[in-house]
Amino acid sequence: MITIRKANAADVQPIYDLRKRAILNQCADHYQPEQLALWTQGGISDKLLQDIVATFYVSELNDQVIGCGKLNTESGMVDAIFVDPPYFGLGAAKLMLSFLEEMANEHKLEKMVLESTLNAAPFYRSFGFQGEEHSTYHSPRGVSLDCIWMEKQLQKESV
Repeated sequence: MITIRKANAADVQPIYDLRKRAILNQCADHYQPEQLALWTQGGISDKLLQDIVATFYVSELNDQVIGCGKLNTESGMVDAIFVDPPYFGLGAAKLMLSFLEEMANEHKLEKMVLESTLNAAPFYRSFGFQGEEHSTYHSPRGVSLDCIWMEKQLQKESV
């Protein structure tokens, strides 16, 4: 069974590695090889390490990290949802997105927003996110990628 827990320092390298594999596996048909290379090059910066430990959650199966994701609980921004390619199709991304939505509801956010890669937009639409407008994502590594700005209005609790 897939479980979700808060990321810790021991998860940094597995997250970094699965993120790279997921990008190279899933995004190759939508982005140029140069973009993918720039997006996945380099090592783990101190800033990334701190971000993972402070804000990431991981999906685990049999005590192995198979995915990740995060939510900014102030802005509602969803980020870094990746699943290791050998585990595609098991529901890890859906489970993570459901977990993050629960967290957004706990923080009484009105909506969740994200910048979807071109290949992931159908997945997010199937989860209730809307948006067609293309924008440009500027990664911390200096790569600019076409993406789709999407949002999902959250249900307000009845009082």
